[in-house]
Amino acid sequence: MGAPNGPAVATQNSFEYTSTKSVFSLSVDGKVGLNVTFLSPVEPTDLKRQSIPASYMDVEVFSIDGADHKVQLYSDVSAEWASGDRSAVAEWDFGSIKSASSKRAESASGYSTLQTVTVPASSAASSDASSTVEISSETEATTAASASTSATATGVAQANSITYHRFYRQEQQVFVENSDQASWGNWIYACSHEGLTYSNGGVDTDVRGAFINNGVLDNDLNTNYRAISNQWPVFAFALDFGSVGSTPQSALFTLTLAQNEAIQFEYDTNKVQQLPPLWTSYFTSELDLVSFFYNDWSNAQTSAASIDTKVATDSLANAGQDYLTITSLAVRQVFATTQLAGTTKSYHLFMKEISSNGDMQTVDVIFPAFPIFLYFNPDLGRLLLEPLFINQEAGNWPAAYAIHDLGVFPNATGHNDGNAENQPLEECGNMIIMALAVAQKVSGGTAYLNQHYEILKQWNDYLVIDSLIPSNQISTDDFAGSLANQTNLALKGIIGIEAMAVIANLTGHTADAESFTSIAHDYITKWQGLGIAPATNGSLAHTTLAYGMPETHGLLYNLYADTWVGTNIVPRSVYEMQSSFYPTVAMQYGGMIIIAPSSSQPLTDNSPS
Repeated sequence: MGAPNGPAVATQNSFEYTSTKSVFSLSVDGKVGLNVTFLSPVEPTDLKRQSIPASYMDVEVFSIDGADHKVQLYSDVSAEWASGDRSAVAEWDFGSIKSASSKRAESASGYSTLQTVTVPASSAASSDASSTVEISSETEATTAASASTSATATGVAQANSITYHRFYRQEQQVFVENSDQASWGNWIYACSHEGLTYSNGGVDTDVRGAFINNGVLDNDLNTNYRAISNQWPVFAFALDFGSVGSTPQSALFTLTLAQNEAIQFEYDTNKVQQLPPLWTSYFTSELDLVSFFYNDWSNAQTSAASIDTKVATDSLANAGQDYLTITSLAVRQVFATTQLAGTTKSYHLFMKEISSNGDMQTVDVIFPAFPIFLYFNPDLGRLLLEPLFINQEAGNWPAAYAIHDLGVFPNATGHNDGNAENQPLEECGNMIIMALAVAQKVSGGTAYLNQHYEILKQWNDYLVIDSLIPSNQISTDDFAGSLANQTNLALKGIIGIEAMAVIANLTGHTADAESFTSIAHDYITKWQGLGIAPATNGSLAHTTLAYGMPETHGLLYNLYADTWVGTNIVPRSVYEMQSSFYPTVAMQYGGMIIIAPSSSQPLTDNSPS
């Protein structure tokens, strides 16, 4: 916020977060209040809306001192969004989408009739297949030259229109990320508000200074395309709310990443598909997408409130406020890692491993996130596992055990040479347990298990060999490095064998079922002798980090799977033992109590602190 006499300091008064949004409440000089809501919709049962790669920012202003105040608002997005390589050259353009209807709320299946003005149209964006800028069939576009003149004369930004900045990396690098940022696609920053002014591609300090000094922007269209770090181009909007009293006034902004290609996926040996983002099946162009999303704000709010209420109600009922704190953050974190790709005829859900090396479809990352997908929509779990099944059943992974990941995002091209991070016991157990979890929730679950029975049995054969006495390997506890005889890892494998016994029974393989459950029960008895340290004068009985290391302990979080899929092979005494032990070693930010299963709605898995 600002004014001709300079900006006042904004003070943050409160911050609220839910499963879908963050809300910041601020005040300016004790006179004007602001509520800023960031919402990235989570739509687990609506694939059209869940496929949209966009977020909302809603700004609400109101008087808090009883007087009326003139209020101007400024917001910009930097070209830094276009690439993690700050030396890369950015290009941009500017335009307006004229909607046939001024309503913000649209029907689930409806599309806007669009009229656009684009300023100026980049040759790179219009010709490069990786960043094609499409205009819908119901669109009228001007030439760059005429648009530039028109935009300057009329301001383009009009009531009942959506004004946008579009910017992108000049040299598109399809399926390449730099510092976890996509190097291809178009970023579109949009707003609709009467009295809107703008600056397109100006120097950051100049544009922000102009607003501070004048309260408005010059509607300038800078065509000095340059490196991102060269005078830091920004794409700015300034809004004049006029005189604001106690009745709130608001402005809505959206930010969209529009790509024509999303994922490279090896579905068969040496056969790679370039999958489009799923949203391209629902919208005729990226501007059609922007228009729908912007006008869908009302629906998005309603849906978000419903999800927030569901998560809050269930979390509080199961484990209280601290648990709600965890689940609220977990929901948005999990869904933010996903990408729906393909067409409505054939599509998959892909997941990127965040804050690591960017692997995708990482099995031991999917596993702790999996309960969220099953909670909201079990079919999403099936969509996540399917690329892993497809790739390995095609023979693209040479090992007998389950693959760790399918490559580095966005390239799900597998590891045909077998050269990958190996967590054999971990991933075999995870895949079997998750397959059973999906089958227990989706329609046609038995057919699903039959479809994948052979490879599931192959992975189970590995578990039979390695679960009781795990070889030297890493697990989800990779902070500990490679370690033999891991107690918690062995438990994962034993539960996996019993889960395979359940699968065998469900699919009519009764002989297999009898064999697998016999092995699992034998192993769990022996495991208790190997992995439990007896009580001493200084410590209660507890499971160890690895066999033969009585002074160590770890989080036995793999117990969760036993309750989750109902194998119930672990004696209740183990749950009770760990629940007694953990408080004795818990520190301020570590430790965990595992509660013995007593209901059909167990607590979700927790990663090590």
